[in-house]
Amino acid sequence: MVINPFAHYSSNFRQIPDHQEVFLDKDGFTSIIFDITERVGPSGSGPDVDGVALTAHLEDITENEPVRVWNSSSTQFTKLPEGTPAYTLITTSIEPPKSPKHPKFTAIVLTLVRLEKESTDILVTINVPHQDTDDVDMEIGKLGKLIENAIEYSTTIWQTFEIHDWDLFNGSLKEEIG
Repeated sequence: MVINPFAHYSSNFRQIPDHQEVFLDKDGFTSIIFDITERVGPSGSGPDVDGVALTAHLEDITENEPVRVWNSSSTQFTKLPEGTPAYTLITTSIEPPKSPKHPKFTAIVLTLVRLEKESTDILVTINVPHQDTDDVDMEIGKLGKLIENAIEYSTTIWQTFEIHDWDLFNGSLKEEIG
């Protein structure tokens, strides 16, 4: 998988849980988080089942703070098996900042990959905090450079992400966690 060349591996700066990989852009604002989690929801796949899982993961990420979903779509990963369910959504926080030092809002580009046989969900979360909102107007589709960059990063991930060792999901990871 290719991560943007100016992304820094975050474990060089702070401790990261074993089920995550975190990358930061060169300025340290935008983050890309890969998170391997236990599959959420009932067996099966489809808009209803997977939509509930996507909502559950989003609520976990945002700690139930209100967000506005601007776009939600099915996603195809080039190097994963054909038909692997995957979805991407773009959201923004709708709470006002708690202090002037906090971003005015944070955009999130969240991709969920569902691996039913492995009882696993993989999340790719791109967090894009915004201090300046002059170039963003989500109401009219004006995303601004930072969100456009996040979508480009997502597209690169969809094209290059692959799983080299499927045995990770066959008990060894669950034994380490459990």
